[in-house]
Amino acid sequence: MAIALPDVIARYFAADTEQDGDAVSRCFTETATVKDEGHSYVGRDAIRQWKADSSRKYKYTVEPFSISIEDDRTVVTSHLVGDFPGSPVDLRYLFTLDDEKIAALEIVL
Repeated sequence: MAIALPDVIARYFAADTEQDGDAVSRCFTETATVKDEGHSYVGRDAIRQWKADSSRKYKYTVEPFSISIEDDRTVVTSHLVGDFPGSPVDLRYLFTLDDEKIAALEIVL
């Protein structure tokens, strides 16, 4: 099921699908934070490295299927299937947006 995503979030998922760490990092503000798998990454360089490392570590597909607003965050629930422990799984991507960029992203069950 295709859902309408804000432009920067759609670009994030497209870059993630292409496993393009540079394109993923360009979706974020210079000082953005990402929280994933118990770790935090601050700034575009760290985010680029996080995405490059996770793309080398796991092969997966992601399909966003639900979007909502909770407080000041855009929450996108996505179905992931891949070669990681616990696959398949539905994850919630909690985006904090700043104009046309992502200021923060937290990925949780």
